[in-house]
Amino acid sequence: MTTAHRIVIAGGSGFLGQNLSRYLTARGCQVVVLSRSKPAAPVPWTHAVWDARSIGDWAQHLDGAEALVNLAGRSVDCVKTPDHCDEILRSRVESTEVLGRALQDVNQRPRVWVQMSTAHIYGDSELVCDEEAAFGYGLAPTVGREWEAALARVAPPGIRQVVLRTSFVLGKDGGALVTLARLARFGLGGTVGSGRQGISWIHEHDMNRLFERAVTDEGMNGAYLATAPAPVSNAEFMRALRKAVGAPFGLPAASWMVRAAAPLLLRTDPELALYGRYCVSSRLREEGFTFEFPELEPALRDLYR
Repeated sequence: MTTAHRIVIAGGSGFLGQNLSRYLTARGCQVVVLSRSKPAAPVPWTHAVWDARSIGDWAQHLDGAEALVNLAGRSVDCVKTPDHCDEILRSRVESTEVLGRALQDVNQRPRVWVQMSTAHIYGDSELVCDEEAAFGYGLAPTVGREWEAALARVAPPGIRQVVLRTSFVLGKDGGALVTLARLARFGLGGTVGSGRQGISWIHEHDMNRLFERAVTDEGMNGAYLATAPAPVSNAEFMRALRKAVGAPFGLPAASWMVRAAAPLLLRTDPELALYGRYCVSSRLREEGFTFEFPELEPALRDLYR
């Protein structure tokens, strides 16, 4: 991609959005980030203020853009109060709907809309799930279904749609791995709960490459699992993380301990640690996407070398 390619990233102020913005800028793209707050420090891309609910001046950046990437949505790393659950759902659906409305008035629409979704759409399962697996039950599957349905409902005709059902993105400087690595260094990186719950993951570099492919590859359409081909159990993941950060041991955490401590000490949902899923992407394998980090230990070693 070149400077002729303008990529608009909606909801791009978080870990994934900042990572992708740096990656695409380094690849020669013009990047426009839409978010509520301006960056605290100078950035090599354009920023436009966007409340994720109403159409404003930000919409002009969509005109003539090569692609729209939508990452907007309230973080799920929180205590799941009724208000927070409502915000998690509404922030995703409403932001998608307002982007669709804005595109109706654009003279030259983007060729592709890349939409974030979640691998949690498959629920809590010890079976291996690919794109054809049945969706699960609960908050995350409901949010995933509504998020994807909003895109299908509002995307203007003629725009290629790619949905990335994203798993746990591994990044040294952002996301949940920062917290897990800190706990591991403090000796708290042992098995969580039964240890059998699945962790589907993807290295941040492969995630950026997958975004780039979704933008540039005209053959990509529909929903894909954004996950490396080798999911692991929680026990395996924590063992590999301890090795990567040089932690000699890790105290295990029983389920009751996680349920008590997660909301009080970490202000997060214990189910994020106690539930999981084993996901693989049949579609990416069939379409020839090659992961640079297909296995967990080399991926973590790259981040913490």
